[in-house]
Amino acid sequence: MSEPKTVLVLCTGNSCRSQMAEALINHDLAGQVRGISAGTRPQPRVAEGAVEALKQMGLPTDGLYPKDVDTVMHDDIDLVVTVCDNAKESCPIFPRPVKSIHLPFHDPHGEPLESFIRVRDEIRARLIPAVRENLGI
Repeated sequence: MSEPKTVLVLCTGNSCRSQMAEALINHDLAGQVRGISAGTRPQPRVAEGAVEALKQMGLPTDGLYPKDVDTVMHDDIDLVVTVCDNAKESCPIFPRPVKSIHLPFHDPHGEPLESFIRVRDEIRARLIPAVRENLGI
């Protein structure tokens, strides 16, 4: 079996949308795709709503923490997915060519848990199929 493809989910704060996307990719596409996430201006911690929304699905949240995009610049990345307009505009130039797509999602930061759950479900419904399609899996 071949090595899993790596998908970087990039947003500004790396505290909500990209963290939920990372966990969903690693769960739904386990063995085929490795999801990682980062931010252009990472927050100090993952939003509690994002953690709770993932836990309600039974997904692990250990190991999720905001990372600066600079820490993953030299990873072998097969696809970059920007999930907010700001990250799309400030997406860095990677050392080697990498395919990128833009799938914006509402930012639930500071909103009730229901908003995080809605965004989580939308990420699962739109991002997972887009990753499959763009990586040919």
